Amino acid sequence: MRDFAQLYAALDETTRTGEKVEALTCYFESAPPSDAAWAVYFLIGRKPKQVIPSKKIREWATAEAGVPDWLFQESYDAVGDVAETIALLLPPSERSTDLPLAEWVEERLLPLRGADEEVQRAAMLEAWRAMDRPQRFVWNKLISGGFRVGVSQQLVTRALAKVGGVEPAVVAHRLMGDWEPGPRFIGRLLAPDAADADHSRPYPFCLAYGLEGEPDALGPVEDWQAEWKWDGIRSQLIRRGGDTFLWSRGEELVTDRYPELATLGAFLPEGTAIDGEILPYLEGVPLPFAQLQRRIGRKTVGKTILAEVPVVLIAYDLLEFEGRDLRAEPFQQRRALLAGLVERVGRSDRLILSPVVAATSWEAMAAARQESRLHQAEGLMLKRLNSPYHVGRKRGDWWKWKVDPFTVDAVLTAAQRGSGKRASLYTDYTFSVWDDDRRLIPFAKAYSGLTDAEIARVDAFVRRNMVEKFGPVRTVKPELVFELAFEGIQRSPRHKSGIAVRFPRILRWRQDKPADEADTLDSIRSMLPPA
Repeated sequence: MRDFAQLYAALDETTRTGEKVEALTCYFESAPPSDAAWAVYFLIGRKPKQVIPSKKIREWATAEAGVPDWLFQESYDAVGDVAETIALLLPPSERSTDLPLAEWVEERLLPLRGADEEVQRAAMLEAWRAMDRPQRFVWNKLISGGFRVGVSQQLVTRALAKVGGVEPAVVAHRLMGDWEPGPRFIGRLLAPDAADADHSRPYPFCLAYGLEGEPDALGPVEDWQAEWKWDGIRSQLIRRGGDTFLWSRGEELVTDRYPELATLGAFLPEGTAIDGEILPYLEGVPLPFAQLQRRIGRKTVGKTILAEVPVVLIAYDLLEFEGRDLRAEPFQQRRALLAGLVERVGRSDRLILSPVVAATSWEAMAAARQESRLHQAEGLMLKRLNSPYHVGRKRGDWWKWKVDPFTVDAVLTAAQRGSGKRASLYTDYTFSVWDDDRRLIPFAKAYSGLTDAEIARVDAFVRRNMVEKFGPVRTVKPELVFELAFEGIQRSPRHKSGIAVRFPRILRWRQDKPADEADTLDSIRSMLPPA
């Protein structure tokens, strides 16, 4: 636990990639296999479900620290993180635990799920009293299910590959899918033999960068294939060992949530892996992503939701065919095999080959891109015909060329403090637009897009111009105007404005525009797709 807390601090204190990889490498070289396995599990973003509600942890910590609730709240407002606030407020400890990370997780953390509340409280107090402040901080993160640190899975993969002398692509593949942390897993992860026995495991996804500059810089248009960029769930459909598996890009097994896609497995050859997009699709037309959200997270899928929000798999690529890994072969060849497979499967109502957007020049391609929203798409994907299927993002072969976002000029009407390093600043904003009666109606929330200097100026404005307090939210005088961008828009009875937008963010501060010239609900309604 001590070494893992030191690793956390080392990763949190630097933004340099080389230093992060070095810290990870040193840890994995010295950590016992059982500890290393749990460290990998947490560092790549996996975590057990929350063991104890944060409210209870906060209550016990407040009592242990001997501080009133109001002081805890003020401290939290300043710090912005419950785990760190607790670690700072608890009485100083002269102790430091030498127990392994695996023992803390397996023998002390996991058994607390479902335990009696008094047992949980006693265990938390015992843990806090056995740890120093850095260890308490990490423990609080683990027990609350909120563990995150500034390191990507790719950096963890690089460090593990360096320790084991294994290719990073092999490590990345082995980290996919279901696995249990433990010494045996670490042994398999770093084994020199590249063969894998887990037949359910998907491949690491090939990802695209956003296109920078003009597309003609990519060379002849004939060297590229364009497809629509859909707004769904990137997935892989796997058929191996007589079983079918549907994996999301987030490495979640979602086969049971999409039974209409799971049935496709019976029609696929043994040893098949298809890369594609789960898309809500009704009567030949893609549905908004918000409809797909109705199915995300459901443990059971009833007949009603299956009928209202049916899904298809838009097939992009063929990664494995008849047990053979195709990723090193040119995209053009993989696409030809995929087209033949989709045709043979003959389930066009559920498995659809991603349509090609044909164009004889970049000018014609640009014109097709402008029609993306007519197809319910976000833009185009550009794929070099001779490209392999990379692991993760690699510049040069795959690009996403999205359409320009919708934009709106809106008035800042409320703010609340951020979290982490922004906990002392008002950085989370609510924006409003004018309705027919010239009232400001909340329209969207956004927290990204401003520079540090602009954030400081807005923070000062909020503090000087507060009107009312609603918990952590502060309403402010409606004076500042910002241009917001968002990717999608649709009607929503759950929102006061009657409209929901997707991925709102701040483009710029419109210091040239007074609040009464901000946009109206009518102008936003004009952006809605036809009913």
